[in-house]
Amino acid sequence: MSDKPIEGRMTAEGENEVVVFLIGMRINDFSAVRSWWPVARAMRPMLQELREDRAAGLLGSKTMMGGPREIYLVQYWESKEKLLAYAAAPDRNHHPAWAAFNRRLREGNGKVGFWHETFVVPAGAHEAIYINMPAYG
Repeated sequence: MSDKPIEGRMTAEGENEVVVFLIGMRINDFSAVRSWWPVARAMRPMLQELREDRAAGLLGSKTMMGGPREIYLVQYWESKEKLLAYAAAPDRNHHPAWAAFNRRLREGNGKVGFWHETFVVPAGAHEAIYINMPAYG
């Protein structure tokens, strides 16, 4: 996608269901780098893997900051089934990253927080308006 803004107002309509997946991490203790840095670093290979395999179902994603302590991603998926299949696949990057993260979470004494939310949006049940924005969402 280009970073160049497209002048004017645009709308986007989807004919299919879409899944919006929000996933984030909160750094509760900045000095506990061993707890949170591996978690932050693990996301890049997963996103790269998904970009290279379009059939996996990821339509797009954006990384965002929620203040100095929070990092989160907004992801758009073709279906909840494809999202769950990727998450559970033992031969994909998510599985070992999730296992390592769970170990750190148990050992970390609350130094890093994690959350995710999944929203299934039926076809025709969303609105998207963009003004002077590059291709987005």
